Amino acid sequence: MIVRIRLSKGPQFRNRSGKNRALAQMLAALMTPAALMAYVLAFWRLGADMRLAGQFAIEDGFFSHWQVWLPMAVGLSMAASALNRYGRDGILRIPGVRSRA
Repeated sequence: MIVRIRLSKGPQFRNRSGKNRALAQMLAALMTPAALMAYVLAFWRLGADMRLAGQFAIEDGFFSHWQVWLPMAVGLSMAASALNRYGRDGILRIPGVRSRA
């Protein structure tokens, strides 16, 4: 005996761009202050190395170098900018990278 179950067709799947715009803008809003904090830590460590600022809070380890904080800050800034653009337009464009179109 063969039993067939017939299901009705549901709504068609639509592939639309910009599905998570609100989430992208929320993440960008959180990344911007994080990037600012990373810039502050990078320049504080650089000033501490040149003896222009007080002692840096992180004495030793991976995060005790300004060379770690500065690229992290630049990366966070670029990611926040890309997410802001995606949240506004629905198209992901990375700043500084040209598209082929």
